[in-house]
Amino acid sequence: MQLDLFSQPEAITVSELTRYIREVFEMDYRLQDVWVQGEISNLSRPSSGHVYFSLKDSGAALKCVMWRTAVTAAVKRLRDGDAIVTHGKLSVYEAQGAYQLYVDAVQTAGVGDLYQQFERLKAQLQAEGLFAPDRKRPLPAPVRAIGIVTSPTGAALQDMLNIIRRRWPLLKIVLSPTPVQGNDAPPKIIAALKRLYQRDDLDAILIARGGGSIEDLWCFNDENVARMIAQSPVPTISGVGHEVDFTIVDFVADVRAPTPSAAAELITPDQAEVRSMLEGAALELTSLMTDRISMARQQVTANLRALQHLSPRVKLQNTRQRLDDASGKMQDAMRHSLTLRRERVNSLAAQLSAYNPLNVLARGYAVVRGADGQVIRSVTQVTADERLSIRVSDGEFDVKAEG
Repeated sequence: MQLDLFSQPEAITVSELTRYIREVFEMDYRLQDVWVQGEISNLSRPSSGHVYFSLKDSGAALKCVMWRTAVTAAVKRLRDGDAIVTHGKLSVYEAQGAYQLYVDAVQTAGVGDLYQQFERLKAQLQAEGLFAPDRKRPLPAPVRAIGIVTSPTGAALQDMLNIIRRRWPLLKIVLSPTPVQGNDAPPKIIAALKRLYQRDDLDAILIARGGGSIEDLWCFNDENVARMIAQSPVPTISGVGHEVDFTIVDFVADVRAPTPSAAAELITPDQAEVRSMLEGAALELTSLMTDRISMARQQVTANLRALQHLSPRVKLQNTRQRLDDASGKMQDAMRHSLTLRRERVNSLAAQLSAYNPLNVLARGYAVVRGADGQVIRSVTQVTADERLSIRVSDGEFDVKAEG
């Protein structure tokens, strides 16, 4: 058809085209009553009660919907990997422009091929001891550096980086990029692991990718990938898919996280919790130190009192006080003795004064001496014309005896 540049082509809207395709599907009676066999993948049961899943084989996939009015107890027991035969009709979900099978009946057909491969490899590796609990290593603490094996463009990496920055921004991250989906993913995952194994600065390795179907996650069920993870020199964490997804890597890794985000939380401490713990430890340490210092201060005070009690200074002070007391008593005794002696002397002085010749002379008596200086006690000692010396109270004078 040649396009006329000067005329406006007649076009229909996307909604009109999608509606027309839906009507074509619904007018084909063969598509309105069809049985389809396949393996369940991406099974989902929202709170509405409806069931959503995909039917897959090695070459194609078909989206399926089962309204809750058609859900039976057998349908509720279905799991990813089950092989089933479904009955329903094909139509188009116009909002997404996707055709899907509206299922009204399900018959089980056993276990799907992928699930059988998964179980065979799981049993083999378990028998070899790769899942043994005694070979599981605990995560180191603290973690300073980790390696991450994942797609550099996936949302899982950004989710993990955001969580790590928020919880523990000090963590060093070494990304070993690799595809995490497709047939060429297993050897590239192995190469990414080997790059990290050559380093000696990592504390743990995290293998992760977001959710997907069993086919999307199949590279993590590869035997060679599982064996390479088992050779890791440091603890490994698997964070593959959603919580309900299990891969061989989950069983080989030292720790399994339900999602990549949960893996990032497992490997990092929460800085708020660490800060709170440090603050609590600081308060406890301060309290302990305060108590210890208080006890030490009390002990020092007690020791000081004991030293003061035993110190020679106390004895010297007591001796000095006793010496002062003795000195005071001695001084009192000396004063008392001197007082007594002074009184005795005064008494003797009074007696001497009473017998003092001068005092006798003062009362009118006189002492007469002869020329030879002898005291004249009798007139018989004096001759006529003898020169005599007379001593009175205030002096002495000479006289001559006349008869």
